[in-house]
Amino acid sequence: MSEDKTPKTPRVLAIANQKGGVGKTTTAINLGTALAAVGEKVLILDIDPQGNASTGLGVRREHRSKTIYDVLLGEAQLQDAVIHTSVPGLDLAPADADLSGAELELGQSSRRSYRLRDAVAELSRTAPSYSYILIDCPPSLNLLTVNAMTAADAVLVPLQCEFFALEGLSQLMRTIDLVRGSLNPTLEIQGVVLTMFDRRNSLSEQVAADVRNHFGDKVYKAVIPRNVRVSEAPSFGKPALIYDLKCAGSQAYLKLARELVGRERVGRSAA
Repeated sequence: MSEDKTPKTPRVLAIANQKGGVGKTTTAINLGTALAAVGEKVLILDIDPQGNASTGLGVRREHRSKTIYDVLLGEAQLQDAVIHTSVPGLDLAPADADLSGAELELGQSSRRSYRLRDAVAELSRTAPSYSYILIDCPPSLNLLTVNAMTAADAVLVPLQCEFFALEGLSQLMRTIDLVRGSLNPTLEIQGVVLTMFDRRNSLSEQVAADVRNHFGDKVYKAVIPRNVRVSEAPSFGKPALIYDLKCAGSQAYLKLARELVGRERVGRSAA
């Protein structure tokens, strides 16, 4: 891989929104696949106890011998939990239901909010470099989400084009401000991705306009449409880009990946 495409350390993006059903996991899986398709080396960290990103990438539960739960509890290195997926260039650190007990088990443990950041830092020192690490967050503010935001360079926000979208986004902004103030002062908003967009619905157009007016250039030009093929793909354990590359949803995620890489290159040049 050419030097200009691979940062010396991975760019870590938390894919987060405290509202459920907005397309976080779908975005993690398909953006990760699309980034791999354009030549990036990508690792997805599944930190949602539902393990949907793991299932959506075709990793059966019996094949998750080491998970993010083991990493957070200090019982495994992140490198030990990494699984190669069927997508060339895309790896996964899986999750399962055990992760739901991590917050209680960590209790008041030392550096409880920094466990994931420490694991990512160790991986960067000891394993082949990834261009991007995408963290699929749970739809709530808990220790797992805090770990993700503490480990991340920036937050990528999938935003469903519906009536209560901006209300949920304001809650997320407050969370980011709290994490920035106490745990990760350099955390930033990488961008907002409009998802489940329906051009036949005037409300989708209105929400998109409102979000663009509020966040300006932070909102990606690429918009993810409502798409049956994207919805079907996880039940087959495949990203949409593998299930049906030509569908509108897959093509939208490829556009998003190209736009993200371009945005990141501009950011690194300006740094």
